[in-house]
Amino acid sequence: MSTPSSPPKPLSLGVIFLTLYIDLIGFSIFFPLGPELLRYYIAHEPAGGLFTGVFGWFQNFAHSSHVPEMATGALFAGIIASLYAFMQFLFSPFWGARSDRIGRRPVLLLTVAGNALSYLLLVFSGSFVVFLLSRILGGIMGGNLAVAVASVADVTSRENRAKGMGIVGAAFGLGFLTGPTIGGLTSGFNLLTAHPGLAAWGLHPFSVPALIALGLCAINLVWIGARFSETLPPERRGTGLTLRERNPLRALLTLPDRAIRRANVVGFVLTFGFSFFETLITFFMADRFNYTPRDLVSIFVYNGTVSILTQGVLVRRIVPRIGEKRGAVLGLAGVALGMLGIGLSVGLARSVPLLFVALTFCSVGSGFANVGLSSLISLYASAEEQGKVTGIFRSLGFLARACSPIAAGILFFQVGGTAAFTIAAALLGVSFAMSTALPQPHK
Repeated sequence: MSTPSSPPKPLSLGVIFLTLYIDLIGFSIFFPLGPELLRYYIAHEPAGGLFTGVFGWFQNFAHSSHVPEMATGALFAGIIASLYAFMQFLFSPFWGARSDRIGRRPVLLLTVAGNALSYLLLVFSGSFVVFLLSRILGGIMGGNLAVAVASVADVTSRENRAKGMGIVGAAFGLGFLTGPTIGGLTSGFNLLTAHPGLAAWGLHPFSVPALIALGLCAINLVWIGARFSETLPPERRGTGLTLRERNPLRALLTLPDRAIRRANVVGFVLTFGFSFFETLITFFMADRFNYTPRDLVSIFVYNGTVSILTQGVLVRRIVPRIGEKRGAVLGLAGVALGMLGIGLSVGLARSVPLLFVALTFCSVGSGFANVGLSSLISLYASAEEQGKVTGIFRSLGFLARACSPIAAGILFFQVGGTAAFTIAAALLGVSFAMSTALPQPHK
């Protein structure tokens, strides 16, 4: 079904970009800090509490690894990332369907305000329980990514859908660049060094990155309140999802459009396989090259920069010419080759220059694949179901991010980094093969 064309609204797209950017900072800011966070809570959490029980489980599970301390850190970081993503998985369809019913603006205002509260909790999360609560709340409100993506569909024509989704991809790339960079560069700035009394208020060595994220989120909230104009007029609003349909897995199976179902599965496998990089690169580089969080900044900055250029420039110019399907197929092939290259360059060749070549394939490929698939999903859906369908798509992506860290961590410490990245490349190869059967959308 064709959707009515809407004139571009650059101001709204700017707000959407910033919303996505802030959400991705929140998801990725602690990527390089997993081992340091674990050591902090080991030293400061009381015996017999929640953390003691969780840490004991980590230790028992990691005992069979050849590097038990690193394996424990990987499990800790993986569980935290999985918890955040699992909350996004649960709530993304809810926020997407809610925005279909009452509009995008009120949902964005509510969820961004909730994100700000989660960062405030994070600032004062000297207690592990408070830290968990902040991550849970952040994940719940981070489900608004589907709303932001649906807003892009609201303000772009079908012919320009890939260009609009390129903005989404650029926000993802910039968020994954900024979050880990903030985490890595500020890991040495400890407010307690100069003001130890702040510990009584719950401040901790990682409060500075949380404060930065809180400030950015507050700016975002003010900007949305002052400048964001509603992108979904009342006459185009649907009724939202039923309670049963808010289960993304059930909703996927009941979607009448086979193309949408296939594209969702392709996207799930893509996100699951690519998340191996996000989960394992810190530990792979520490194991092979003794990299610290600050050393890892160069990798995240390079990956994010290439991703931004790809999705903000290359995709917006090339995909409208070659088509969304071809862009997705070529991108998936690039990601698969890049993941294989990472495993071989770090694990066998032990070559940092070759690693950056592999990262280029990964970043460029994921840019084309993500924008291509997002555009296809949007083009397959009707105007009244943009929030619902993008909510399901994003929710399944969050489920992949919730499952992948655990699977990646187990594989990494049982069979090694090279084998883990090779398995991820094989999964991405399956996703590539499935994508070739996707139909061309009607415009």
